[in-house]
Amino acid sequence: MADARNATPDLDAYWMPFTPNRRFKADPRIVERAEGMYYFTPDGRRILDGTAGLWCVNAGHCRPRIVEAIARQAAEMDYATSFNLGHPKAFEFATRLAALTPPGLDRVFFANSGSEAVDTALKIALAYQRGRGQGSRTRLIGRERGYHGVGFGGVSVGGMVRNRMYFGSLLTGVDHLPHTHDLNRNAFSRGLPEHGADQADALEAIVSLHDASNIAAVIVEPVAGSAGVLVPPKGYLQRLRAICDKHDILLIFDEVITGFGRVGAAFAAERLGVVPDMITMAKGLTNAAVPMGATAVSRKIHDSLMEHADAPIELFHGYTYSGHPLACAAGLAALDTYAEEGLFERAAALSPYWEQAMHALRDARHVIDVRNFGLIAGIELEPRPGRPTERALKALETCFDRGVMVRTTGDIIALSPPLIIEEAQIDQLAQTIRDALARID
Repeated sequence: MADARNATPDLDAYWMPFTPNRRFKADPRIVERAEGMYYFTPDGRRILDGTAGLWCVNAGHCRPRIVEAIARQAAEMDYATSFNLGHPKAFEFATRLAALTPPGLDRVFFANSGSEAVDTALKIALAYQRGRGQGSRTRLIGRERGYHGVGFGGVSVGGMVRNRMYFGSLLTGVDHLPHTHDLNRNAFSRGLPEHGADQADALEAIVSLHDASNIAAVIVEPVAGSAGVLVPPKGYLQRLRAICDKHDILLIFDEVITGFGRVGAAFAAERLGVVPDMITMAKGLTNAAVPMGATAVSRKIHDSLMEHADAPIELFHGYTYSGHPLACAAGLAALDTYAEEGLFERAAALSPYWEQAMHALRDARHVIDVRNFGLIAGIELEPRPGRPTERALKALETCFDRGVMVRTTGDIIALSPPLIIEEAQIDQLAQTIRDALARID
């Protein structure tokens, strides 16, 4: 009798997210367990995780402290609502997070994903403007090639075409800044590109069109991850902050990807020296062990909403699972793991080696650009004529067959390994990509 553990499950019922379902189900890639830097297939093959799951397993897989914290919490109390009721770990976790965020961003609203954290931030921005007597400030500004989750708010301010094109008009009153990717001038930049800070001036043009009195907030990713690791030009975010200040517009950083050590600091705001008015987070928040998102809000916004509320409930917003006990337990254990192992500092120390290894792929077949910041890299491939994305997807499949997991977005290989990666594993990751590209037309 065949071992049931090695049998392929029935694939029909599950409609997989952001996946070419027909292609996948014709040749599935299945993993059944994980530990540290690796996934394991049902037949026991070890797969080096070059993407921290989906930008999220920053401390590596199945870390004992986190696993044990979830188990203890599940046995003690599996669920409690946060509507007019509290439990200790939600307050403790919010306090711990407030100690990590930039000074002044010390009020935390819990959600269940990055998408919900973004929608939370957008709603808070609108409520804040209304509460302070600026109710005409309803317009939201995103950026081309931005990704802010899959809620209607996040898709509306996002700027990835296929995430938007199938779903109608989305939210009205939304504009987009141009993206900062400049392949002609900034190809193969190491770290922050030299050119493009002036792209922030497009916000002045939007203000001239609509007037600042109608604009509530701007939302950007410090590093645009899902679009293929678009690193901000030197001075760009500082310029954007200055323009927002000039016109009394809120600035929101979506740090769902860049938070929790990914760029060598707790948040990219810290690493880049720019403090927004709100930060959205998820993914590494709990090391992905339990779904959770959060929005860190400045004291200015929070206190204004408390002061100007016209009802006992100051913000009519929340989720059944806000501050879920298991998620809070996982998050607290993740923060302990990050701190005890110095993983944020470790990411910063490894960044030069990572940068060198990634840019050594400059001469690999099909490569037209390499970008990096912290422990993130984007390797852009020349598309196949008339068949965009196909070459990168084939690279993903070839790498997996050779024992390495990568992620692709368009014709870009995106990498974001767990922060526990070793130099030898970085070398393996780079060599596997090189070998895979050499075998692909």
